[in-house]
Parts: sequence; structure tokens; C-alpha cells
Amino acid sequence: MINAIETIGAAISTVKDVATSSSTSSAQSILGGAAATGKSQSFADVMGNMAAEMTNSLKQSEASSIQGIRGEANTREVIDSVMNAEQSLQTAIAIRDKVVSAYLEIARMSI
Repeated sequence: MINAIETIGAAISTVKDVATSSSTSSAQSILGGAAATGKSQSFADVMGNMAAEMTNSLKQSEASSIQGIRGEANTREVIDSVMNAEQSLQTAIAIRDKVVSAYLEIARMSI
């Protein structure tokens, strides 16, 4: 499963590279530390960072689950880790659904 997650991360970075090379404009981000520091990030950077954080959360959850199976981790820690990963995954799915919905709405617009 970790290999599949790394493949997703590589695909996200490829999309991020394409998006930044095709568009030179960047938007002020309210996510992460960009708003506090005044640093400007592109939409692709924000989405890439969110995907990386989700990937790390899933990896930590899987590692914690394996430690729990071995008896090396506390049950509460395993449950907290798995619940955090599930919440991250649900957020990613919701964002994906919104992006697809917006794309379909734009595709239906008449020119």
C-alpha cells in the first residue's frame, strides 16, 4: 500500500509541475503558513502540499497499524492515527469531488 501512496505522490508532483509551468500567475493562499508570512503560493502548490500531508498521514497510519499488530503500539495511538488518516482521506475525496463538479460545470458552459 505504501508503494501505491508513493505513486499517487509522484502523480501529484507531476500535475503540480505542469500547472506551474503552464500558468505564471499565483494566488494569495489562506491555507498553511502562507497567509501568516505573506508568501504567495500558486493553487498547484497548495494542492500539492495538501496531497503530501495526506500521503504522510496515510503512511503514518499504516506504520502505526503495523506496530499495533505487532503489539509495539498502544491501541489508542493506533485508533487516533487511523482516524486522522480517515479524516484526511475524506477531505481529499471531498476536494476531488468539488474540483470534478466545477470542471463539469465549466465544460457545460456555452461560449
